[in-house]
Amino acid sequence: MFTQFLILLLFCTPFITTSGHSFVRRLDRKMLGLDQKQEKLSHFRFYWHDVVSGPNPSSMQVVSPTGLNSSTAFGLVNMIENPLTLEPQLNSKLVGKAQGFYASTSKTEVTLLMAMNFAITEGKYNGSTITILGRNPVFNKEREMPVIGGSGLFRFARGYAKLRTHWFSPTTKDAIVEYNVFVFHY
Repeated sequence: MFTQFLILLLFCTPFITTSGHSFVRRLDRKMLGLDQKQEKLSHFRFYWHDVVSGPNPSSMQVVSPTGLNSSTAFGLVNMIENPLTLEPQLNSKLVGKAQGFYASTSKTEVTLLMAMNFAITEGKYNGSTITILGRNPVFNKEREMPVIGGSGLFRFARGYAKLRTHWFSPTTKDAIVEYNVFVFHY
C-alpha cells in the first residue's frame, strides 16, 4: 500500500504546485502552438513619416533639450504616432502606425533611442504589433535596430530593422524613413 502511494505521489508531483516554492515552470512548446517547423521569416517594407510641423503633427515634443548642446538636441523626447505607408508619399496606402517615443541620447552626435510598436492595420497581420527598441544614429546612411518582440501573430518575434532616410527637411525637421523589417515569428 505504501509503495502504491509513493508511485502515485511520484506521478502526481509535476501537477502539484505550491505557492512560495516555485514561480517558474517549463512549458511544452506545442501547448502554445510553437512547433519549430511553423516558424516563419517575413520581410516588411514601409515608410515611416515623422511629421513634427504643421497643424496635425504625428510627432510631439514632450521634453525639451537641456540647452547644453543644441547641435545634438541632447535630452529631447518626442512621443509618436507616425503613419506607416507602402510608398514614400504620405497619401499612399496606410499599412499601420508607429506608436512610441524617441529620445536624443548623445552629446556628440545626433543619435536617438527609439522604442516603438509597429501597429499593423492591413491584411492578415491587422491588429498585430512588431516591437522595436534600439539606437538610431540618424545621419548614418543605413542604420539597424533590433526587433525585440511583438503581439498577436508576432508573439515571440525576433529580428532586425534596416533604416534608410528617404527625405529630411532641416527647416521643419519632418522626415520620411524607409524601414525594411526582417522578423522571425510563428
